[in-house]
Amino acid sequence: RGIPREPGARWTELGCQSCTCQGGRVLCDAVSCSVPCSHPLPAPAGRCCPTCVGCLHEGVARAEGDVFSPSDGNCTVCVCLAGNVSCLSPECPPGSCPSPSPADCCSCTPEKCNFRGRTYAHGARFSLDGDDCTTCVCQGGEVECSFTPCPVLDCPQHQRHLGPGQCCSTCRDPPAPAGCFLDDNGVEFPVGQIWSPGDPCELCICQADGSVSCQRTDCVETCPYPIRIPGQCCPDCSAGCTYMGRIFSNNETFPSALDPCLSCICLVR
Repeated sequence: RGIPREPGARWTELGCQSCTCQGGRVLCDAVSCSVPCSHPLPAPAGRCCPTCVGCLHEGVARAEGDVFSPSDGNCTVCVCLAGNVSCLSPECPPGSCPSPSPADCCSCTPEKCNFRGRTYAHGARFSLDGDDCTTCVCQGGEVECSFTPCPVLDCPQHQRHLGPGQCCSTCRDPPAPAGCFLDDNGVEFPVGQIWSPGDPCELCICQADGSVSCQRTDCVETCPYPIRIPGQCCPDCSAGCTYMGRIFSNNETFPSALDPCLSCICLVR
């Protein structure tokens, strides 16, 4: 090919041909590769022999030290080391197993439970005889029982009630109010009681639901000199007259405070 070669020289041609110059002749043969691993990677570009740095497993290239599971390995774990693939499968105990979930690597039949003379399948839930408040479950040959969880009640202890056949207590309805209790003075009034809280013009009544309803009285004065009686809301125009701080009865005469020659009379109308 236009290139001189010394006698005994060796070189590699394209197509992985190994050639040598012997007695003026060129002898070529396919390159012989010694591959010391079980799952070598294909030869990289520009080279003829496969490499053991990494692994080729089921058509997928794996890096050195890569841990993986084959597509149909059923929990088998493999590792790539120096071009070799080593796989390990779990050891399954014979007979029964604690759980039949799909994630289990072992295919087995869960153990049944014998409890108080009865046989229950794995996963079965049941109640104790005469006790519906206790729930039991069979798990791999063992029976676990627990009480029915009850909600948290927001009522005091004396209002809680456990009825026949019930597993959890419930709150009783609070008793109907017997009257109205006033926190300011500590007085309790029966339902329907009417009283004045201190102001004679204000009246309050105790309602059936325990609430207090109050209402003020509006006074309308019908005479120019009404009598104001202590403890009474509205002035009284029928009892007499009030003049210059003094009280006079009906038809009573008295001198005027402005002119001693004038005489006044109280007239209730």
